[in-house]
Amino acid sequence: MRRMALVAVALATCLAAGTAAAADHEVRMLNKGAKGFMVFEPDFIPVAVGDTVTFVPTDKSHDAESVPGMAPAGTTPFKGKISEKVTVEIGAEGVYGIKCTPHYGMGMVALIVAGKPVNLEEAKAVKHPGKAKKAFEALLSQAAP
Repeated sequence: MRRMALVAVALATCLAAGTAAAADHEVRMLNKGAKGFMVFEPDFIPVAVGDTVTFVPTDKSHDAESVPGMAPAGTTPFKGKISEKVTVEIGAEGVYGIKCTPHYGMGMVALIVAGKPVNLEEAKAVKHPGKAKKAFEALLSQAAP
């Protein structure tokens, strides 16, 4: 009887360890932050596959949208609404480029990195307007293995 109880406890412990809850990472959309005007904070977001990232419009007139060509193959693009919170589930390993549509050319971008940056070269090949180009170059250099 005691042996069965120990086996049950061990099994429950193993199952609990294997089903750890996914984390939610909050990113604020700001008119002014530590890195200047029109920014995501943080703008570099390391996550695990299965985590979620919630973009919060701390200041109005911002959105969060995936950048075409800057997401792992097979993932679904997303586009949040202006001045509304949007939560995205990270479904695959790789890098995900994010932009604020109205402030993209001003460099309001972010990079989510889940596990290994398997699509890093494809993401680096995407063209960006204005200050977004330099901002993504800096973020992508942080994702390099």
